[in-house]
This record gives sequence, C-alpha cells and structure tokens, in this order.
Amino acid sequence: MQQHIYYIKYALQFADMQIPELVTVFNAQVQNRGWSSMRAYYDQALIDEFQLRGIDVSAVSDGKTISFAHPVKYDIEDNRLIAIS
Repeated sequence: MQQHIYYIKYALQFADMQIPELVTVFNAQVQNRGWSSMRAYYDQALIDEFQLRGIDVSAVSDGKTISFAHPVKYDIEDNRLIAIS
C-alpha cells in the first residue's frame, strides 16, 4: 500500500503536521462508517506517521487493523495515543 500515489499524497500531508493536528485528524474519523480505498490509504498514512514519530498506537491499531471506535488523546510522557471512552 505504501507505494500508491494517494498513500504518498496523504503521507506528505501528515508529515507537515504537528502531533496535536494529527490527533485532531484521527478524531475526525471516529465513528465514520464510510469506507473506500481512498480512506484506507488515508488511515494507513495517518497511523504510519504516528509510528514514524515513535508514538505507540497500540490503543488503536494491532498492526493489521485500525479502530476509530473512540477518540484519542496524546500522552506526551509515555509518547502514546490513549483511547478516550
């Protein structure tokens, strides 16, 4: 997936964002039930950007799937995303 042009477009967009902006982007997807290949590229690029920054995303991703069931916040001390119930 990482070589697709839309994945690259989103990855470049996310690379220019600060962490609070990435969290806002993630939270905008919460409970969004729409699905398309474009969304798959978008979501994967978003999670990959968190991971590139060394942020623990285990609260929302198991490496195969991404959960947008709950909004998240960034825990700066532990450098991880935390799901907010």
